[in-house]
Amino acid sequence: MVTSTITARLPYPPAPVWEAVTQVDRYPRWRSDLAGVDLPQEGTFVEHSREGIATRFTVTCTDPCRRWEFSLENQRITGRWTGLFSPWEKGTQVTFTEAVSPKRWWMAPFLKGYLRRQQARFLADLRAFLAGPRP
Repeated sequence: MVTSTITARLPYPPAPVWEAVTQVDRYPRWRSDLAGVDLPQEGTFVEHSREGIATRFTVTCTDPCRRWEFSLENQRITGRWTGLFSPWEKGTQVTFTEAVSPKRWWMAPFLKGYLRRQQARFLADLRAFLAGPRP
């Protein structure tokens, strides 16, 4: 299993940060890596990447404005994701941890770099969304 963690401080209260991250039906509006999201049933969602990869997520823990966790799986990887949201004097500190295992042994050496790029993109997209106008 390969694990990657990214932490950032965002100059926004926890509630809007939490809403942006957990309202997955709105992801296609602000995430540059997604073509779409399906919501097949309560507590699950499927992200469709621009490259055509469908990843299924099952929410395993929800503690509003504090912690959000889910398992994930697609044709290449399986794993889990944890998001921690903590008040900070100027806003919110987020810590996102992703732990995944490849389904093919030869993918293992590339996973750490892949996770870091994905996390950096997610955080950059989140920052841009929070900074911009919202309905």
